[in-house]
Amino acid sequence: MIDNQIPNPNPPQNPNPPPSKSRVSGEPGHTGNHHYPDPPDAANPDAATLREQWNFAKRQYSRWYSQAWGSAILAGMAFFALGWVIKGGNPLPSLVKHGEKPNQEQKRHGDDVPSPPVPPPLTSSPRDAHEISKS
Repeated sequence: MIDNQIPNPNPPQNPNPPPSKSRVSGEPGHTGNHHYPDPPDAANPDAATLREQWNFAKRQYSRWYSQAWGSAILAGMAFFALGWVIKGGNPLPSLVKHGEKPNQEQKRHGDDVPSPPVPPPLTSSPRDAHEISKS
């Protein structure tokens, strides 16, 4: 089937020919040929248009602001839950007051994780360790 197709004898032409006016490489300054995609308005818009644009901008900003706060709160809750899962209990020790004994409910849920025992100090002989523990 491919053999039956006739190749196009005319190659595609470039639709945008190069500009006829060439720029000299040493020419400084502004040429004035710039066309911006969104040129400024010829006249200031009326008050109703400005008010509508301002209200739209306020709505957009408030939407983005609330979405940012919502994302931050959601991320905080996710990290709190992750800490709870990793630790196996409350990741914020500041929620338990110092000097207060945790109640049975907190102990049952594993909120009060005991610290490891402190090893005895290193001594040169066993007799020294026995003397340190008496005092």
